Amino acid sequence: MTLDELLEQFDEVLDSGIKIPGKKTVVDIEKLRAVVDDIRLNIPAEIKQAKGIVADRADIITNAKREADGIIRNAEERAKAMTAQEEIVKLAQQKAAEIIATSQQKSREMRKAAQMLEYEYAAVLRDQIIRLRGEDKS
Repeated sequence: MTLDELLEQFDEVLDSGIKIPGKKTVVDIEKLRAVVDDIRLNIPAEIKQAKGIVADRADIITNAKREADGIIRNAEERAKAMTAQEEIVKLAQQKAAEIIATSQQKSREMRKAAQMLEYEYAAVLRDQIIRLRGEDKS
């Protein structure tokens, strides 16, 4: 079961309780403890998944940089190997600049996407932890 499903189950136990005056509810403590225990067991899995995503982000950025560096090196080598004719050199430099710009843009986009994904998972985990802490105090 995912953490979201367990939290939904937690809400269901709360909703199924007997309402008493004063905004209070009597709930089945055994059911509630079972759900809390399941949540505690699942949090480490969610954290491992988030760490995996962060590791993947680092790999993506490293690979993008390596690819960009390789493209830049290839473009520079190709530019040096060309003849000194002015028009050919000019075209080669333009193409190298395009490749560099494209590589740098791809690298920025991949880095941004990885950071956004990391932020989203961190926000979800933070919200779930806050929610759990709030429920523990209740």
